[in-house]
Amino acid sequence: MDLRQLEYFVAVAEERNFTRAAERVHISQSGVSAQVRRLEQELGTELFDRSARTTTLTVAGKAALEHARAALAAVGAVRQAVGEVAEVIRGRLALGMVIGCTLTPLFEALAGFHRAHPGVEIALLEENSERLVEHVRAGALDLALVGTASAAPDGLESLTVISERIVAVTAADHPLAGRRRVTLRDVAAHPLVCMPPGTGLRTVLDRACAAAGLRPTIAFQASAADAIADLAARGLGVGVLSASMADRFGEKLVAHTIEGAAAPAHLTLVWRPSPPPALRALLPHLRRAFA
Repeated sequence: MDLRQLEYFVAVAEERNFTRAAERVHISQSGVSAQVRRLEQELGTELFDRSARTTTLTVAGKAALEHARAALAAVGAVRQAVGEVAEVIRGRLALGMVIGCTLTPLFEALAGFHRAHPGVEIALLEENSERLVEHVRAGALDLALVGTASAAPDGLESLTVISERIVAVTAADHPLAGRRRVTLRDVAAHPLVCMPPGTGLRTVLDRACAAAGLRPTIAFQASAADAIADLAARGLGVGVLSASMADRFGEKLVAHTIEGAAAPAHLTLVWRPSPPPALRALLPHLRRAFA
């Protein structure tokens, strides 16, 4: 067996899907499948149950997974140790970012880091916040930018870059548009256009509604703020965005602070304690970018 086979095996196990695993390791799905098959042939047993829509580990696959992760981590540690002795940081940083988020300071920090450490390969994955946090905890990602309803997920280091309330956005001719005061109950009385479950904004909205005993109708779900704004502007529902997102659409939408939904949504960088050298070198760039 070789390291590529172990890397592809771990990717499929964590993504639970050959297509997503192929996207993560930047080769074709057929290439991933072929390498995993060769690994299974060498081990003399199947590592995955391919009979269902979701790819799951067999008993043998579960037994192999932690050892494969440990082998890959050991190889990475060797490379990092040699790089540190040579005073050159090398390796790979696997980063995650919540879908639909464009945060210029993050990209500027990555560009500055790349200029300072060109020997580090940077990979970026878009996913919903809950899955990104899972990937960080599992070691599949080194760092992720996630939307959360609390300042920091348990067990992870964090840097909160944005913390703000959710707001309601409507078309100019919507019944709520002319209201001076808009409550959470007012908002929940109309069909809503909002982020999907697993995002920070949706978690804040759901928690506020649950606390108030409200069960709103979710008419549309979209991961991109632009899509939510466009749907709300066409009168298809009341959009729910963060305050800074709503400011971008001030010309075509009316925004309201929602009374009864004061808990903020956070946009937070998260990583495991004791980060590897490449991530330790990146963190000062991030802190400067969001200072």
